[in-house]
Amino acid sequence: MRFLKLLFHSHGHEGDQSLLKTVTFAITHFTVAFTVAYVLTGDIILGSLIAMVEPAINTVAYFVHEKIWARRIQRRQGESRHDRMSATAA
Repeated sequence: MRFLKLLFHSHGHEGDQSLLKTVTFAITHFTVAFTVAYVLTGDIILGSLIAMVEPAINTVAYFVHEKIWARRIQRRQGESRHDRMSATAA
C-alpha cells in the first residue's frame, strides 16, 4: 500500500504531471515502436506485438522513474529550506 501511495501521491502544492506525461510518452513510444518494428519486419502483426510488449514495460518503468525523480527533487527542496532556516536561526 505504501508503494501505491508513493506512486500516486501529489508532490508539491500543485501536484505533478507524471501520470499525464506517462500517458503521452506511452502513445509516442507505442507509435514509434510499431513504426520501427513494421518497417524492419514488414509484418503488421509482428510489428503490433512488438509495439505492445516493449513500450508497455518501458512506460511503467518511465512512470516509476518520474515518481522517484519527483521525490528526489522534493527531498532536495526540503533540505534547502532546512539549511536556510538553520542559517537564519544561528
